[in-house]
Amino acid sequence: MKRIFAQCYIWLLLIILYAPIVFIAVFSFTESKVLGNWTGFSTKLYSNLFTGDMQGTGSLMLAIENTLIIALIAAVVSTLLGTIAAIGIHNMRGKTKQAITLLNNIPMLNPDIITGVSLFLLFVFLHISQGYLTVVLAHITFCTPYVVLNVLPKLTQMNPNVYEAALDLGATPFQALRKVLIPLLKPGMISGFIMAFTMSLDDFAVTFFTRGTIGLDTLSTYIYTDARKGGLTPELRPLITLLFVGILILLIVINIRQMRNSNTEEK
Repeated sequence: MKRIFAQCYIWLLLIILYAPIVFIAVFSFTESKVLGNWTGFSTKLYSNLFTGDMQGTGSLMLAIENTLIIALIAAVVSTLLGTIAAIGIHNMRGKTKQAITLLNNIPMLNPDIITGVSLFLLFVFLHISQGYLTVVLAHITFCTPYVVLNVLPKLTQMNPNVYEAALDLGATPFQALRKVLIPLLKPGMISGFIMAFTMSLDDFAVTFFTRGTIGLDTLSTYIYTDARKGGLTPELRPLITLLFVGILILLIVINIRQMRNSNTEEK
């Protein structure tokens, strides 16, 4: 009975989590402008999305472009910074390491609205004009701790003598980092990159407070503005579906690669 109850509980949680996404995906294949009103199977919303044959297509495409560029820049930079920070934290000892680890975890537990307001006040205090630059800096700030969290376990699993052995064999510290540490940390770096990329795509509060008044829109702020006008643009349904499917496929591919690498190492 405990086993049956546990399985039912897990399936109930999965249904609650994924039912809204499935609902949006199903109604992305109908022309109805009202979500929940099925008017027959159609791929017109998808064709409108790709051909730009819809109202406000320019602003939506610009918001998507801004979202992807900001997420890519934030993910790349935070992956580099987070990897270096993780290596530094791993080499610390005692209470210093515990304190720095705690400080790294606080931004992830901190509510987004507090992070957004704090960064907004910081940029105002430093007299930095809010816009593209401040949004990118803000995204790098809250994405970097997630990379550190993904890279640290790989450092713990790694043989601590490998790096020193590379130095003993004549490698410079940079060569040992590039040819020894980075290949061993690559799975954690990839996981951190994906986490940072998805967190940047998903963010609203930090972007809203740091974008300024120049009209910079990402997908989240565009959807917020669109919803305030009285309803969501129907073409957002296929867009959300494609984003979800794309991220799902990416995660499946990465998990399959990690399983194959684990099996190869065991053999």
